[in-house]
Amino acid sequence: MKLIIAIIKPFKLEEVKGALSEIGVEGMTVTEVKGFGRQKGHTEVYRGSEYTVDFLPKVKMEIAVTDDIVGKTLEAITKSAKTGKIGDGKIFVLPIEQAVRIRTDEKGEAAI
Repeated sequence: MKLIIAIIKPFKLEEVKGALSEIGVEGMTVTEVKGFGRQKGHTEVYRGSEYTVDFLPKVKMEIAVTDDIVGKTLEAITKSAKTGKIGDGKIFVLPIEQAVRIRTDEKGEAAI
């Protein structure tokens, strides 16, 4: 089992969710976050004053999947989240040691 963490642009969330649904991914956790990478934010002018916006709004998706669909999941996220511009985001894949469904006490892949 793997935990896939994807940091994407907020306006791409519905498109990514749809792509994941098409390949059979049934659940995910989504959090609104702020951050920056190589783009290091940008400057804006508000009421005549220039200021720096360091942290840009992003969406963090956490998806637990079985090992057999990790590749398809990564491909679906990458294709649907890509704009080709800086700040498209990152995907991280981490191992899951154990999973438990609280309601039924199922463990391992059955809990996903």
